[in-house]
Amino acid sequence: MKKILSFGLIGLLALFLAACGNDKSAALANDKILVGVSGGPHEQVMEKVKELAADEGIDVEIKTFNDYNTPNSALDDGSLDANSYQTLPFLEDQVKNQGYELKEVFKTLTFPMGIYTDKISDISELKEGDKIAVPNDPANEYRALKLFETAGVLKVDPEAENSATAKDVVENPLNLEIVELDASQLPAQLPEVAAAAINTNFAMGADLNINDDAIFAEESANNPWSNYFVVRSANTDDEVVKKIQEIYQSDEVKQFVEDEFQGSVVPSW
Repeated sequence: MKKILSFGLIGLLALFLAACGNDKSAALANDKILVGVSGGPHEQVMEKVKELAADEGIDVEIKTFNDYNTPNSALDDGSLDANSYQTLPFLEDQVKNQGYELKEVFKTLTFPMGIYTDKISDISELKEGDKIAVPNDPANEYRALKLFETAGVLKVDPEAENSATAKDVVENPLNLEIVELDASQLPAQLPEVAAAAINTNFAMGADLNINDDAIFAEESANNPWSNYFVVRSANTDDEVVKKIQEIYQSDEVKQFVEDEFQGSVVPSW
């Protein structure tokens, strides 16, 4: 009986310690931080931040994801300390629909979205009944549909604010078929559609350059779709977060972004 009780107490102690070790309200350590990023430019820039942070005595560990949903769920459940990959409308939509206690801290990069195709050379060449593809998450789908709207292809319901689907298209004179796909799958599906609005990080992963390959694109200057460094709501004022902001928004990182991406990705600060 004593042995059984001992094992029971050990088990309870282990559970208690595990719970304490994953306290989502606890302050982050001052000398290390685990950051989730999407592959591509976010990862490359965070590697530069990691290099500079090491000189300040901060160990930045980077975990790379290939989708837009997991980095937020991992941050909310305490598996990450921060993430750097998303726009504010996307974050707000996830907070609203998933109940995450996450908060944006500072602007990072802007990725102008582009419309790509291997079938036409100008957006005006779209024909009756053509298929166009857009990301299927509400924030990025809204952004993509608004890009097609700016290109003069369709019109989105003005009451659809920051999130929309194909059902919110109120004018579609060419009766285009709007195909909704996971954002990461759009480059691979490009041969199946007449045109696709693709996020720059996924476009770059498929060797598509917004300056050379997009037939229509968002403006870089004053682009409203900045990406953000995000933490749990309890950690917005933590010392390590402030230090990472200082490093990220430094002249060294800005120069790195400008040299590395040549306008395909631009600093947001």
